[in-house]
Amino acid sequence: MSPDSLAADDRIVRTHISEVDAAPLLIEVTRGDMVESVHRGIVSVVDANGKDVMTLGDVERPTYPRSAIKPLQTLPVIESGAADAFNLSEAEIALCCASHRGEPIHADKVIPWLARLGLGVDDLECGPQLPFHEASAHALIRAGTEPTRAHNNCSGKHSGMLTTAVHLGEPTKGYTEADHPVQTRLIELIGEMGEMDLSRTARGVDGCGIPVFGAPLRGVAYAMARLAAPDALGADRAAACRRIVKACANNPLMLSGTDAFNSVVLAETGETCLLKGGAEGYYTAALPEKGLGVAIKIDDGAGRASEAAVLAVLVRLGVIDDAQKARIEATCSPEVRNWAGRLVGFIRATPAF
Repeated sequence: MSPDSLAADDRIVRTHISEVDAAPLLIEVTRGDMVESVHRGIVSVVDANGKDVMTLGDVERPTYPRSAIKPLQTLPVIESGAADAFNLSEAEIALCCASHRGEPIHADKVIPWLARLGLGVDDLECGPQLPFHEASAHALIRAGTEPTRAHNNCSGKHSGMLTTAVHLGEPTKGYTEADHPVQTRLIELIGEMGEMDLSRTARGVDGCGIPVFGAPLRGVAYAMARLAAPDALGADRAAACRRIVKACANNPLMLSGTDAFNSVVLAETGETCLLKGGAEGYYTAALPEKGLGVAIKIDDGAGRASEAAVLAVLVRLGVIDDAQKARIEATCSPEVRNWAGRLVGFIRATPAF
């Protein structure tokens, strides 16, 4: 990349950052009697007809959806016939959608899956990663075992991409490159789902190595709404959408892991809410019973804020009732505690909700 192109990229980024000042305050973090920190963000809730149901901030602002669109990225695995050709289980389809924490239930499922493709863990291009799940990471360290690419939080998505490539006779090497059919197909599909022109939007590289692309937050919410209510998409795509929702509802631990917010919410909501988080403070949700799609971006990228924000939105939409909220918060506490375990503050929604 030339210095000129770097300067141009820098100008683009700075322009976008300067525009976020108008984003509303969504989440505040208290300590004692004072609000110590705040998080700004934008929220879009759209129905399957493209009607705005809830809008906070500039929802046309371009964002990188990151891993929050993995359920959409799983559609080609099913639509291509790859899932059936290689007998993918519901748990494996859910794992395609996952940002998992590297527990054995995740990593140990990837290896035999790849073997069915005639591939191995080194064919994954996501890179090795120490598990996010603390007990699983400690177990590897005690055993003197290095983490593999199967432990990468995106190994399920990458296995799904390889499954599609093998089934369609496409090269497996370089499947993460922007010009590989696996990736061009995904950009086209997500553009279709959200009725977005993604041909000239910003580009980057995700943590797991695949391309990322700028997309208006509202377009992402609309794509999730059509995943939730897919009748107008044609029989094959509608069936694939429903299969993904069902697989995730039946395998909530696959999406994230033990006591993780995303999995805890899925376990409470079942097929009424397909929730998916992504890096840098992004969350999406498809709400089949209400026919709605949700997209949230926290401007400073804080995961603690995106979890609190999406929970507040789901409560406001009536997807989560008071009893469910209490159970979720009992496991994924919005409390701030010091190292001695003393309660010192809270992470909570502002009056914007």
